[in-house]
Amino acid sequence: MSMILSASVVRVRDGLPLSASTDYDQSTGMQECRKYFKILSKKLSQLPDRCTLKTGQYNINFISSLGVSYMMLCTENYPSVLAFCFLDELQKEFITTYNMMKTNTAVRPYCFIEFDNFIQRTKQRYNNTRSLSTKMNLADMQTEIKLRPPYQISLSELGSANGFTGLSVPEYKGTGKISAAPHQRLEPVTLPGVVSFVLSLLCGALNLIRGFHAIESLLQNEGEDFSYVIAFFLGTAACLYQCYLYVYYTGWRNAKSFLTFGLICLCNMYLYELRNLWQLFFHVTVGAFSTLQIRLRQPQGKSPDYNV
Repeated sequence: MSMILSASVVRVRDGLPLSASTDYDQSTGMQECRKYFKILSKKLSQLPDRCTLKTGQYNINFISSLGVSYMMLCTENYPSVLAFCFLDELQKEFITTYNMMKTNTAVRPYCFIEFDNFIQRTKQRYNNTRSLSTKMNLADMQTEIKLRPPYQISLSELGSANGFTGLSVPEYKGTGKISAAPHQRLEPVTLPGVVSFVLSLLCGALNLIRGFHAIESLLQNEGEDFSYVIAFFLGTAACLYQCYLYVYYTGWRNAKSFLTFGLICLCNMYLYELRNLWQLFFHVTVGAFSTLQIRLRQPQGKSPDYNV
């Protein structure tokens, strides 16, 4: 018989259980799955936002959003579309009911135990598919899962439940290779961000042109300093890298943006003899403005009404 057996709400950053349904099955398979539940709970921050773990007779599915993960255990023949529909319904209700600030500051396990009632009611509905009122959405969900299927966690990646050593995620379907942190989209671009992007490109182009002129001057006059050429090209690379950091998410993104700005300042300090004060001010100001826009454009959490 295909059915949902249990579900839980877990905080992503530390695996703290916030709420969970009660299951009474004490079989060996269920006991093993509970161990996998705990292992996954501790590694949610390293996993994509939608995953499935197949453990023989049972499947563990979960989705993560806004720092909270919604996990469920079901039999292996329970439809994947219904499983993620169930998780999506839990997510929408939880986000609607509780303030995320309260979720982030919770210190004791199961502090949202009253949410268990909603989990139980929803689980009963999804275990009786004839009573479901969400059938009209199944086509949309099937399309979404087909376009962006859940990442399949293998037991070999997970390791043994008793001796877990590490979890590596080699590839997430639909997003290509990912690192230890899941792929994240950045917030939509803003007009100041576009301006900073264009100005950074302009500064990079100016540095590149001056660099070629410095090479030309170096070839004509042997007394010219080659270090000026290096400074111009380093300035070009720094400006282009700021454009890259604004467009794409990468680890240590804010730290890299500050280091890049520092490199821009150092290059302009070295080139002070070749540039007037207004030119120096322009390049440093654009670098600072681009750094600010990189800092402001943060990874976006999924909105409460996204479809699985």
